[in-house]
Amino acid sequence: MTPNTENNILINNVETVTEQPNKTYYLDKEKNIISGFCDNLEAIKQTIYCILNTERFDHLIYSWNYGIETKHLIGENSAFVVPELERVIKEALLQDTRIVDINNFSFETIKNKIVATFSVMTTAGTLEMERVVNI
Repeated sequence: MTPNTENNILINNVETVTEQPNKTYYLDKEKNIISGFCDNLEAIKQTIYCILNTERFDHLIYSWNYGIETKHLIGENSAFVVPELERVIKEALLQDTRIVDINNFSFETIKNKIVATFSVMTTAGTLEMERVVNI
């Protein structure tokens, strides 16, 4: 006997998505401890830091949409890395609905590292961020 599922399907009944508060634990990177809470722009800044320092697909605890892909940049020349780094940063950060746009990229090559600085426009304000990638 198969169950009757005709009555269980809801058509055109889409629930509205409500924005959840972005209050989270504060990660004190200098002291290497969790200390209190943060919210709004500081919470978004902390999220950006975590996304940009988590390699995508390496950790089963995160979905495949979380993190950044930088492993393929190792060993490549800077002419390839600069536009690719801009692309992967945008791709990684725009997964968060609080992030509206990423722009004003600038790149500096120091030995075998590329330092990317950029602006992140969020729903709570604008942040200046930096990501260093070994090549």
